[in-house]
Amino acid sequence: MRIYEYQPTMYHCKVMVVDDLWVSVGSANIDSRSFRLNDEANLNVLAADFAAEQTKVFENDKAQAREATFDDWRTRSLGTRLMEMLASPFHPHL
Repeated sequence: MRIYEYQPTMYHCKVMVVDDLWVSVGSANIDSRSFRLNDEANLNVLAADFAAEQTKVFENDKAQAREATFDDWRTRSLGTRLMEMLASPFHPHL
């Protein structure tokens, strides 16, 4: 798995392309909070041409992103670690 951070701005939309045929796009996370509590939704499309277009959009966005590596996470600052520790009790609500 690779993680990329989009640099121009925050990007909340989630896009998943499966087998170059099925696309799911929207704001929902794949977790119980998104499905049961948050008012989020995805649009699912079964179409190879739409999947190809979304793959192109993703590749263009990825060109403007920075890859976040395990080494970046492991060497994050003490301040970042402290904020993570202070926020962890609120994790179920975030």
